[in-house]
Amino acid sequence: MEQYKEDFIHFMIDCEVLRFGDFVTKSGRNTPFFVNTGFYRTGAQLKKLGEFYAAAIKAHFGTEFDILFGPAYKGIPLSVATSIALSTAFGADDVSYCADRKEAKDHGEGGKLLGAPIKDGDKVLIIEDVTTAGTSIRENYPLIKAQADCEVIGLVVSVDRQERGTGTKSALEELAEEFRMKTAAIVTMADVTECLYNKEYRGHIFIDDARKAQIDAYYETYGV
Repeated sequence: MEQYKEDFIHFMIDCEVLRFGDFVTKSGRNTPFFVNTGFYRTGAQLKKLGEFYAAAIKAHFGTEFDILFGPAYKGIPLSVATSIALSTAFGADDVSYCADRKEAKDHGEGGKLLGAPIKDGDKVLIIEDVTTAGTSIRENYPLIKAQADCEVIGLVVSVDRQERGTGTKSALEELAEEFRMKTAAIVTMADVTECLYNKEYRGHIFIDDARKAQIDAYYETYGV
């Protein structure tokens, strides 16, 4: 496994973003693991997170695009931190951030979006924390396209859960086909399992045999 992937997995644990237990996803699935980017809270954490995302974006998409779109709410700090990292690390000074509002603003500049406006000809990259069934993307893709004659070039997430979306393929595969865009992740759940299974980190084994059995059972039901 590449070192940056192991570093990112350990970083998620340090920030209590990657957790193991009994959880329910946005799509209603009971899951033995959960990724909650809301636990990235300090400036130092967000700076490092943006750097991980920026590296993945550079590797998979390059930096020749205009807008980094983060769906509310968690996508907002992701888009801001990563746009800063793209500028600092790769000189992509012209990449702007944009995000949606849960409710349209009826005063000031008004509108449904905050950050940079989306214009004709813009290339837009969506940034998310985790995509399980693709619900958030299906809500936001039409919103983005309604703003202007723009091109959505892809989607980048922190963790690919590698489970079925609405059909037999993974959510990322479905979204790639449905919207004709590229999808990428910093790490996959296979990477997470490989990194942590029966391996001690900070004095604790996060995926022991019992937890591995729960994860395997989950993927028997929802895996691709």
